[in-house]
Amino acid sequence: MKNIAITLGIVITVLVVAFFGLNAYICNEKQGDPANREQPTDSSSIMSFSDCEAAGYPIMESYPRQCKVPDGRTYAEEIPEKATYMNASADKIVVETPTPGAVTGKSFTVKGKARGYWYFEASFPIELLDKDGKVLASMPVQAQGDWMTENFVPFSVQITAPQSYIGPATLVLHKDNPSGLPENDASLSIPITVEY
Repeated sequence: MKNIAITLGIVITVLVVAFFGLNAYICNEKQGDPANREQPTDSSSIMSFSDCEAAGYPIMESYPRQCKVPDGRTYAEEIPEKATYMNASADKIVVETPTPGAVTGKSFTVKGKARGYWYFEASFPIELLDKDGKVLASMPVQAQGDWMTENFVPFSVQITAPQSYIGPATLVLHKDNPSGLPENDASLSIPITVEY
């Protein structure tokens, strides 16, 4: 009788330990590493990085970040391109078109507004540079109004890239600097792509 009680005690102890061990394992699998979490089964509605991320698929630690769905498709996070101001700000010059990252044709219009002091004798220089910084086009931009003011004055100019050029480019709008002093230099650079 004493042997049966000891055996029964051992069996109960083993069952209790097994129960708690199995319970801990299951909780760890469901709440642990995101890679171990159950993934959604229908990936046909995933069409972008944000869709993929929202559906809970794993995000790869890369730049830009990438998300992969089980059928093998990979979506990269889109990093928006930005304009770069040098000794300037959006309070001095604003370009409406083209926007940063825009895809343009060989000939396109640059339209915006700049403070009167950005101009000299009613104009300022603009350049279109290739990916290596080589000048593709250069010309003056004319004020479309009275430039003898501190207010914004509109401008619009047609830029034409060489017919042979296709690829990334940078549009640079320089503040006219008749003094030639580097401390008076200012510019706005806009990344674009010339394609068609």
